[in-house]
Amino acid sequence: MKKTVIIPAVALCLSVAFANATPNHFEKTYEVEAYFKVNSFCVSIAKGDLETVQKLIARGADVNAKSNGMTPAMYAAKFNRTEILKLLITHGADLKAKSDKKMTALKYAELHGAIDAANIIKETLAEAKAKKKK
Repeated sequence: MKKTVIIPAVALCLSVAFANATPNHFEKTYEVEAYFKVNSFCVSIAKGDLETVQKLIARGADVNAKSNGMTPAMYAAKFNRTEILKLLITHGADLKAKSDKKMTALKYAELHGAIDAANIIKETLAEAKAKKKK
């Protein structure tokens, strides 16, 4: 009988002691800040805002200037913005240029499943190659 009273009493004391114990937490806080330098020209391309892209080109935006390591044509290819891509090509976009990650606009189109943009780039490069042969 003593065992049946002592064991629950000890268990009760231990449970009260653990319930009142303060946890020993050492919380570390980290401040994370995402920082991307994408210019408004490339943001407009990514969003598919053809009208803004046309205005920016008319105001002298460089169709080959890199933003966050990528050219405007790469953004157009990546997001399958075919009309914008054609506009950039018309204004002299360099489709052979490489990003900071050593990829071309065609590679971005292929990686992101932008089939239409990839086809436009392939056709344009083939036409340019044919013109050089003549």
